[in-house]
Amino acid sequence: MTTIKNDASGILHAAWMIALVTILSKFMGFARDMVVANFYGATLVSDAYFYALQIPSLAIIILGGVGGPFHSATVAVFSKLIPNLNSKPEEYVNKLYNTFLTITFLLFTLFAILGFVFAEPIMKLIISAGSPELINLAIQHFRIMSPIILIGGIIGIFYGLLVTHKRFVLPNLSPMILSIVVIISICLAKNDKCGIVLAFATLIGAICQLIIQFPALRKIGYRIKPNFDLINNSQFNNIIELLFPAILSSTMGQITIYIDMFFASTLKEGAWTSVVFANRIFQFPVGILVTAFLVPLFPIFSRLVGEGIDKYEEIKNYFNKGVGTLFFVAIPIIILILTLAKDGVSLIFERGAFNSDAVIMVTEALCFLSFSILPYVFRDSITRVYYAFNDSKTPFIIAMSSIALKAFLNYLLILKLNMGIAGITLSTSFVTLFNAIMLGLLINNKIKLAYKDLFINFVKMILAGVLTFGVCLFASNYFDTIELPKYIFESIKIVLISGLCLIIYTIFNLLFKMTYAKELFNRIKLKR
Repeated sequence: MTTIKNDASGILHAAWMIALVTILSKFMGFARDMVVANFYGATLVSDAYFYALQIPSLAIIILGGVGGPFHSATVAVFSKLIPNLNSKPEEYVNKLYNTFLTITFLLFTLFAILGFVFAEPIMKLIISAGSPELINLAIQHFRIMSPIILIGGIIGIFYGLLVTHKRFVLPNLSPMILSIVVIISICLAKNDKCGIVLAFATLIGAICQLIIQFPALRKIGYRIKPNFDLINNSQFNNIIELLFPAILSSTMGQITIYIDMFFASTLKEGAWTSVVFANRIFQFPVGILVTAFLVPLFPIFSRLVGEGIDKYEEIKNYFNKGVGTLFFVAIPIIILILTLAKDGVSLIFERGAFNSDAVIMVTEALCFLSFSILPYVFRDSITRVYYAFNDSKTPFIIAMSSIALKAFLNYLLILKLNMGIAGITLSTSFVTLFNAIMLGLLINNKIKLAYKDLFINFVKMILAGVLTFGVCLFASNYFDTIELPKYIFESIKIVLISGLCLIIYTIFNLLFKMTYAKELFNRIKLKR
């Protein structure tokens, strides 16, 4: 019992630390997006850049980022091989690391070369409904950024090792390096009409993001020495068995984004840029939540699974506590998006080339995307449990089955119901819900998770959320009658409505005797 309490305390401490670091990194990402929006707006140039960026992003964010397949496979395997995190890794661990790194380097180098050589057919396939000017510019951008593909898998291994050794700060802080490079480059260039400087800056920033990991890994004791120990290597086989389906799962998920890109290219100029910016805003609070709680939890899931069936009850407790906390915090985020999205988007982006029409497009996309927050956090949480059991096949199968659903929903909502940009993000919300439900049902084949208490609390949170939304919507509409200068008005409104939302939401949850609200209230009293 003492171990559980110590672990829980450690998780909470790590979660706060990761949250603070991630907030800093996300704010820098917002600053980057504001600069990009100011210089390029929601135009053909920004569309070309974001279309071209999608495959490099698949490598460095989806595959190699925190929570991606390479990070997850590394944590799942190495956390079971390193009993003492304070000592230097043993020789066989270093050897496994170098085998994994060598094979990854060779494969991703090949992928980067293929991306550069076949840039034209790839972009023509992804944005086949786009104009020739858009496609040609996207090809130029993609060729410039294709080396980022090489970086993706490698940085994922580095992140995984650092997290395994409880070095949580650097993996979550280093993405801001890319943002800083992009901001400086654009501001110095000033007149980058084709976005070429933006593409080169993204490449240089990604390289810097990789290089900054080396000193920390060397300090832990890892050394780079190419190795090809593949024959009868059971631990490397464990990595591959987990990694390959996880990569396919992420790739399948990425295919749904390519489907979105195709449908967005049939809409008006700036449509895809609007979807990208909506996702960036969405990922700010949600990414912080998921990263802060799941990064420290995942190694514990893996360790408990490795210790056998006697530890399964602890897995259930950690899972319910983590997901319940994520739900509790996610609901007011949805409320604030639905009531303040337009004001927030305008405050962040509306300047320079980013006009009021672009604000409306991003707002529309963001509001419909907000409905995916609850299934999103559940899906990402339960996926870590699958990975802890060395099962990445089930998430892959579910992700694969989502492709047809995504294509059908886009066709229905965009082409038949004429929902435009909103159709893209609404279909994403439905697909995320489908994934969450299927993963939640099929996990019973491995462990019987106790959903009853989790969903009793969830119903209370939803009821509190609906009542809070009503109060916030009324307050928001009343505030709109007040006349103030634009940016002052938006800033004051966001602060006041956000404060009101948190107070009312907490009060309703306390009245409903909701566990997480009581714990939060008790912590505040203790700090006094």
